[in-house]
Amino acid sequence: MAIATVAAGCFWGVEAAFQQVAGVLVTRVGYTGGTTANPTYRDVCSDRTGHAEAVQIEYDPEQVSYRQLLEIFFRLHDPTQLNRQGPDEGTQYRSMIFYNTDEERDEAIRLIDEINRSGLHSSPVVTEVVPAETFWQAEAEHQSYFLKMGRRYGGL
Repeated sequence: MAIATVAAGCFWGVEAAFQQVAGVLVTRVGYTGGTTANPTYRDVCSDRTGHAEAVQIEYDPEQVSYRQLLEIFFRLHDPTQLNRQGPDEGTQYRSMIFYNTDEERDEAIRLIDEINRSGLHSSPVVTEVVPAETFWQAEAEHQSYFLKMGRRYGGL
């Protein structure tokens, strides 16, 4: 098993999309990339902790590759938006990839370069690629939020 952690705006929809991917075993929403220990949703929404709303994805690399997860990640949001996605604005909604190995870092950078060269977007990708940090799991009410609310995610 392997773990990937990404941030692409509000974590509810991002988590719901990854829950539909074959080979994804477990997802968790939470906060990472900031300075406050053990932050709460309220803390992170204040835009003062430095954390991003993120999704941690436990997956089976025999069924889905890290590259495939990143390709899905880039389809789920607009990676050219700085500190916002849709109506959500603030640093907690920034686009980020948290890598665990040099190979993951290189794969993320390579894919960003490919996207930028493709002309898919009129602006360059602003997704940050940074080493994985402590992942603070969000409160129980935020885990699998769309499933609990009976909402389907149609973003894939």
